[in-house]
Amino acid sequence: MSKVALAPLPQDLHDRPVLASAALKQDFDRSRLSRYGDASWDLGPAVFRENTRRCHVTVHFGSVEDIGTREAIRELLYARLNVDLPGHRKKLPPACVRQIFNRARRFFEFVRGELGAVDLSRIDQQLLDRYARHLQTGCSRRPVIVGHLLEVPVDLYAFRDHLPSGGLRFQPWSGRAPARVAGYRHVRENRTPRMPEEVIAPLLAWSIRYVTEFAPDILAARDELDRLETHCAKLVQSDQALDRKQRRARQRRRLMDYFERRGREERGVPIWGSAHNGTTMRHPETGDVSPPVNSHLLHLHIGIDARADSGMHIQLAGGAPDLIDAAIRVLGVETGGMDTCISHLPETGRPWRPRFDGKTLAQEERMLQSAAYILCAYLTGMRDCEVQAMQRGCLAISRSEDGLIMRHRVRSVAYKGKSSHGEAAEWVTIEPVAKAIDVLERLSFRAAAARGLTTLWPVLAAKSVCKDHLSAEIVRQLNLYRDHLNELFGTVNESVIPNSPEGTPWRITTRQFRRTIAWHIANRPFGTIAGMIQYKHASVAAFEGYAGSSKSGFRAEVENQRALGQLDDLLVYFDERQVGSTLSGPAAPRISKALDAAAVELSPLPVMIADRARLRTMLASLARTLHVGVLADCFFDPETALCLKQATNADNNKMPLTVLCQPTRCPNACITARHRPAWARSADEARAVLKEKRLSSLQRSALQQDLARIEAVLDDIDRGN
Repeated sequence: MSKVALAPLPQDLHDRPVLASAALKQDFDRSRLSRYGDASWDLGPAVFRENTRRCHVTVHFGSVEDIGTREAIRELLYARLNVDLPGHRKKLPPACVRQIFNRARRFFEFVRGELGAVDLSRIDQQLLDRYARHLQTGCSRRPVIVGHLLEVPVDLYAFRDHLPSGGLRFQPWSGRAPARVAGYRHVRENRTPRMPEEVIAPLLAWSIRYVTEFAPDILAARDELDRLETHCAKLVQSDQALDRKQRRARQRRRLMDYFERRGREERGVPIWGSAHNGTTMRHPETGDVSPPVNSHLLHLHIGIDARADSGMHIQLAGGAPDLIDAAIRVLGVETGGMDTCISHLPETGRPWRPRFDGKTLAQEERMLQSAAYILCAYLTGMRDCEVQAMQRGCLAISRSEDGLIMRHRVRSVAYKGKSSHGEAAEWVTIEPVAKAIDVLERLSFRAAAARGLTTLWPVLAAKSVCKDHLSAEIVRQLNLYRDHLNELFGTVNESVIPNSPEGTPWRITTRQFRRTIAWHIANRPFGTIAGMIQYKHASVAAFEGYAGSSKSGFRAEVENQRALGQLDDLLVYFDERQVGSTLSGPAAPRISKALDAAAVELSPLPVMIADRARLRTMLASLARTLHVGVLADCFFDPETALCLKQATNADNNKMPLTVLCQPTRCPNACITARHRPAWARSADEARAVLKEKRLSSLQRSALQQDLARIEAVLDDIDRGN
């Protein structure tokens, strides 16, 4: 252990509460707070997010062997938690302490390796430069992460007057920001990848099916297993007065009765859904290899608690292996073995999965929880922390004042930009979310109640050693759900959830849902979610809540994604124009001229698109006017918009009124090949109505004029391609 001269602590610092200046949970006794000199700090009393894991808000200094490193970390963390430096650092939120602990430990261990001891007075700029190079070499660490790690020596200078050791006495990198030193250049655009349509559509569609079609099977199977466990406990209790031989005889009789019932039902001996622990079974007659016999289910039916008394296991030599082998020869085997019937898929006419056993039931409960999370996160636009703050009873359903609209309101807590307590918020959402919450109420009750919780997102495993809240585990679980869908419903040649462009499985993160729904609401309002819900419907529900009482700021997120989407769409216009596509509609000459002017100024080579950053800058002004539509795109100019001229109260309207759009007459309308399917459908509908003999002459004349107008648009589109 290295020796280092530590600055003497102020007399009262050793016993000073670590959370001396933090807001605490209601009724918490401040005398029980962790003290500066304690071997471990528990910051949980100042963390209000219920799903925060204990390990994230606990610091164990005993895990650091070197005393110099340990005390340097201790004094920096204490300063960060209790000192507010205006213009540099706010007080560290207690929920972030583990992150800062790890960053500080990395730096101080590097210092110890370089100097032999953690002595801040011997640190110079050359050592800091070596640390920066050390972080940037030998691994794929991104510049933004390196920048975060380099904040530690900067803080040691900024907090020097609040550290017993005195901190650093020179300004690292002469005041340059750590991010700049690391080579990170801030990009305003959201870097979270947006889920492509081919990923989010099947993911959401199968999640809706899980909640609406598969959930009844899963919940019924859990009820069945609960009944079996209660039944087994009663049998075990009734057998306690018997000696071992009598108990075994009674269990064998129950097993024979069970197999007789299986025979009458034309069902086989239950086996596990998968071979676990490398154990398999070979059929005594056919030699076929399969997962082993589901002894757990047999035990539940005949009254054996193998955990309490492993010697009574039914497949031991003194149990009933002879009866089991004989039954296998006569009855065959059945995967899973539980009685709950499995619903059939309409498209295949077969069950959506084999019957349940204890293991597959637990797995499907986690998959159902993942499906419900996707619906809640995607169809509301809530952040992960807001979703996971949902409690039992958070859903309220009411009718609008006219009694026509059912409003589904979700109560939760918004944290971003709020105090550490968060603020109560309300989201207006749509029916699939309400169904997901109803399923979660039932799914989560058993695990949450066992721990005295009311959250909708507990870890479903009812074990005393597991964590209480799902928390960050949801990311791993969502990706397991993706793999589960591919395994259960995909084929060798076609996955349910397609891979990323790199050929690897699309990695799902919680932030992607909010960004993706915001992008679609902003830029594809007439698209559909999972083939059944229009984004426009979702946006109306979401905006009713967000524009009202919600504190989450989703409207700003949508507007940000609108700007990004408008620019992306205009770049598509530019690229297609360069390869020969032409535009139609009243706005076509104006837009074509603007795109051609940009192309001339940039002079792109035939095989190379011009510098995209410069192009985005040139087209940004035009892009801000672009609004994608079903029959035409609108390059909105309020001075010439026909929709505003028809509206009764369109004063100061900065958005097109799509319901009043006249795409063949408005000078803002531009029609592309992407709009052709909608026009073709309109033509087909007009032709079908014209076949009706009961039309009046005026109706027929109007329809014929409309059809001629539509056919003219189609001809223009076809000539352009």
